[in-house]
Amino acid sequence: MNHSDLHAKAPSLAAGMAAADHSPDIQLSQTRHRAALVASWQIAPGSTVLELGCGQGDMTVVLAEAVGPEGRVTAVDVADPSYGAPVTLGESAARIAAGPLGPRIDFRFGTDVLDPSVDFPGSTFDHVVFAHCSWYFASLGQVRDTLARVRPWARRLCFAEWDLTPASGDQLAHLLAVLIQGQTEAAGSHGQGNVRTPFSREALLRLTHEAGWTADGSGPVDTGELQDGDWEIAACLDLAATEERLAALPEPVRQLVLSQADVLRAIAKPRGNRALAAYSVTAR
Repeated sequence: MNHSDLHAKAPSLAAGMAAADHSPDIQLSQTRHRAALVASWQIAPGSTVLELGCGQGDMTVVLAEAVGPEGRVTAVDVADPSYGAPVTLGESAARIAAGPLGPRIDFRFGTDVLDPSVDFPGSTFDHVVFAHCSWYFASLGQVRDTLARVRPWARRLCFAEWDLTPASGDQLAHLLAVLIQGQTEAAGSHGQGNVRTPFSREALLRLTHEAGWTADGSGPVDTGELQDGDWEIAACLDLAATEERLAALPEPVRQLVLSQADVLRAIAKPRGNRALAAYSVTAR
């Protein structure tokens, strides 16, 4: 399925998501972004896909559309079905499962692929998809181990994440918000945000090589209509105002975080902050 086909399907896919009941425009922009990614990966009808970190299924529904009625998507996430707001993972999955794409998807929440009890025969999947969830991992080592764990199960890796290298000055607020959150986590003050271990595209390429994959493609991904810059700035400023999180930091780190938060307040707009670009990597 090509980009234009998936792009045309994006409105109906977005409308079927539970989150669309709360923010239909946001859901549509998020679905369009994922449609562009899946189209660029050229995932063919009839494919089998393992999706890591499926969350509420934003990518899952696009993958299910791409693989068609003869394909299958196994969507796993370490989180419990009760996680998430204003819509939980379980509520979103139930909505998707009740729709026309439901028979193509196997949701598995509370599933850690690093658990020895989780296993699949070699080459079970044509593709393993790892999109916009790697910064949530606790460490680079955990990301590397996950990439290595799934290596025997799939013929091809399709990876996407935010790019730490800004392309323009109006992306600096998003970058600073990401780095502050990463510093806080690295210093031992842990939260439930989307950013725990931010790493660069270059680091990802090193990790894929260490995990036994050979990258065969990479490129930038446009994020111009996404709202994630605003979300991460808000999350970062909430963190900087949370005494419990700050108190867990060594004093020099606490002061660094507070000073950087001052800079963030000075450069961020109330809304409409431009998100960082993303990048895509494929490997075999």
